[in-house]
Amino acid sequence: MFGKINEKARETFFLETGLHIAGNKEIAIENCDRIEECSDVFMSFVSKNLLVQIWGNNLRAFDFKTSGLIIRGRISQIELIERSAKHEKSASGKCED
Repeated sequence: MFGKINEKARETFFLETGLHIAGNKEIAIENCDRIEECSDVFMSFVSKNLLVQIWGNNLRAFDFKTSGLIIRGRISQIELIERSAKHEKSASGKCED
């Protein structure tokens, strides 16, 4: 029962992961918790219930603030992996240009 209440609260307060894709050049991710891996060909991010993996060329991360992130470059593939509540969090990653 708590799981259903928690899910409804997340929807009500817009805490779900949001992805906005502009062609294959840009993706905006809302409610991103942390960056797991960051390079010019692969990026991995953790959100509330998803692991988001992005492959491409010349990938760059911008505006990692207020739980949002913008990725620019030539995006070739996006994979969404559902995370369980029991999934352990790993050490926080950083992306530096």
